[in-house]
Amino acid sequence: MLLPLFSRLFALLAMILLIGLMPWISGRDPALSLLRARSSEQEATPEALNAIRQRFGLDDGPLMLLGRWFAGLLRGDAGNSWISGRPVLEGMLQAAGVSLALMACALTVALLVALLLALPTLWRGLCGHRHRPAGVLAVALTSLPEFLLAALLLIVGAVWLRWFPPYGWQSLQHVVLPALALGLPAGGLLGLLFSDGLAATFSERWLITWSLAGISRRQRLLAVLRRTLPALLPQIGLVLVGLTGGAIAVEKVFAIPGLGRATLGAAIAQDLPALQCGILILLVIAFSAGFLAQGAHYLLLGRIAASLPNSPQPQHSVRGSYLVAALAALLLCLLVFSGVIRDPFSSLHMRLQPPSLALPFGADATGRDILARVAQGAVNTSLLALGVSFASLLLGILFGLMPRLMCGVIELANATPPVVAGLLVIAITGPSAYGAACAVMLVSWAPLAAHCASLLTEARTQPYIRMLPVLGIGPLRTLTHYLLPALMGPLLRHAMLRLPGIALALAALGFLGLGPQPPSAEWGLVLAEGMPYIERAPWGVVTPVAALVLLAVLAVTLANAAGRRRG
Repeated sequence: MLLPLFSRLFALLAMILLIGLMPWISGRDPALSLLRARSSEQEATPEALNAIRQRFGLDDGPLMLLGRWFAGLLRGDAGNSWISGRPVLEGMLQAAGVSLALMACALTVALLVALLLALPTLWRGLCGHRHRPAGVLAVALTSLPEFLLAALLLIVGAVWLRWFPPYGWQSLQHVVLPALALGLPAGGLLGLLFSDGLAATFSERWLITWSLAGISRRQRLLAVLRRTLPALLPQIGLVLVGLTGGAIAVEKVFAIPGLGRATLGAAIAQDLPALQCGILILLVIAFSAGFLAQGAHYLLLGRIAASLPNSPQPQHSVRGSYLVAALAALLLCLLVFSGVIRDPFSSLHMRLQPPSLALPFGADATGRDILARVAQGAVNTSLLALGVSFASLLLGILFGLMPRLMCGVIELANATPPVVAGLLVIAITGPSAYGAACAVMLVSWAPLAAHCASLLTEARTQPYIRMLPVLGIGPLRTLTHYLLPALMGPLLRHAMLRLPGIALALAALGFLGLGPQPPSAEWGLVLAEGMPYIERAPWGVVTPVAALVLLAVLAVTLANAAGRRRG
């Protein structure tokens, strides 16, 4: 018990140290960063830099300043902004209130959507039918990342239909589109999981006994919900963690004065005190959400959770999922092959030129071929995602072989949204494709490590593995010649299934300006470049959105089919 506790305390201390030492870990002179944050035009003379060091005490060294920063946090002082010179904590807490209100509205939307999606399964189960519907609508909602859905809702609800205001946070009308952008994907995921859980519960034998005994439908309904909902609570915690990261993109799209947008602005402006405070509050929100969900799960089940029998998983046909995945992959390949031979960088056309036969998807604001840029972005994003997938696989195997020692780091990575990791990495390395890849890799290895630990435990119980020490085979040879070969196949398939999702995470960072910089051709960057001209030239947004939708559908259908097959 002491080893996991030590691991969790070490992970928490390491995260606090990382946030506190950000001005020095980057390798840049903090005095120079502060000068650039306040005035990008002022010359960085030795006299100016020395004056800044003396004024802010930067000569005392990182450890002394880390101690002052931490002591200030305990007193409720997170430091002063490098740009405005005002205390950052009050403003960040006000922004956090806006973000929490948005997340509460999004969670309400998610729970309502999950309930509506699960109602057919619930009704069929009460009528005696155990089969669960295919869940096509739930898969479709889950396959839309928040930043992508926000762009779609902005186009349809604000630009085309003009039902809702496109930007701001002044009235209930301003809440609708952002809450839908955050809540619909989460609701699709929860609806999918809730429907599976209900179908599994309805297949248990005790329910048949209750039905034959004449127990009322209302009592059976309450018993089914009590049996199913506790298993859903940890997933709600994960959804809340996802909302923490997704809110950053949604707040940027709709210009909401929330914590995510404020932290993103601090990262881009290199206002490190504000960035430190924003990341710290984001992580506290994410950890608190996961902790509350786990606490509610324990209060509902307590110690009996370990004694509950596992429900038999409902059986599904995976043929439809693979057909949808194949269709999405085919359309993506056609898009890439038709545009990869074109020039994605030359401004050979009129600005915002509409689509035509010679220019199928039109031109962007600088006259570049959008088809060529989206196709080139597919190649760049896919290759980068492939590298991240293999790096995550190696880290997952390395850490998964020692799960008790690394449990704290695994839990920390699981509780950190990719966008928050991106803010941390970009504060150190600066916006780049390399920084975005590192950020996604830092959190994407954790599910692979958990899967590796589970497979390792299962493999060690096999009779032939337990006989190896009797035959004189040592632990190292057992690991390299017997255990690792048994783990590699399932882990490699798992890593490849995560490839489209990693590509979407990279696109999200590019959309937020934390990934490749112009004039690179990257999906998220292409989408971000088209957003300011969405009313005049919607084709600049529709094309990268369509490509990202295809990739999202491919990711979710493959993962859903794999999960069904494992069930």
